[in-house]
Amino acid sequence: MQKVPRLVTWVVFVVIGWGLLAGAAEPLKPVVLPAPQMDKGRPLMQVLKDRQSRRDISPDKKLSLQELSNLLWAACGVNRPDSGKRTAPTASNRQEIDVYLATAEGMFLYDVKGHKLEPVLQEDVRKAAGKQAFVQTAPVVLIFVVDEARMGRRSESDKVFYAATDTGFVSQNVYLYCASEGLATVVIGMVDKPALAAKMKLRPEQKVVLTQPVGYPAK
Repeated sequence: MQKVPRLVTWVVFVVIGWGLLAGAAEPLKPVVLPAPQMDKGRPLMQVLKDRQSRRDISPDKKLSLQELSNLLWAACGVNRPDSGKRTAPTASNRQEIDVYLATAEGMFLYDVKGHKLEPVLQEDVRKAAGKQAFVQTAPVVLIFVVDEARMGRRSESDKVFYAATDTGFVSQNVYLYCASEGLATVVIGMVDKPALAAKMKLRPEQKVVLTQPVGYPAK
């Protein structure tokens, strides 16, 4: 039996994997992401110099499956497998921030431990993720959701405070990755959060904090 070259196998894997996101004719399926590329990226000081908010996000060019893998791992992936701790800190290591991915084909939840995308909703929710037109057409919109059930016996004011700060860490990681890779992104606070939460079918203890579209610059 003739062996299939590794390169061909890898290309087929990437095409099929991205097809699960790009082809909505069939029900959405879980997508196992390729391993993040640890040998990519630019020097930190240059990345900090280039970090900026950009709204000129092209609606036409999608991120590859590998780029999604790198982006999500940078956002809040596991960087210490022995302890399960992540690239973004959380107060008391509660890990209460979830990252959802909204695309034209549907919505996924980033499974941090498994480094994969779990299908949540076969519906385009990007219009609810921000009032600006560029949010609604961005190839990917990250939605940051706090799960207060993981926050322990904190006061309501503390829950609001830590949800904001912990989301900020994740969002900044996204900014830095995008600056390193020449992608455009901007954090969005002008969101009808109750409406988006209803669209996402979140539980009462889950709350939308911010959204963040990501894509290639339009120019």
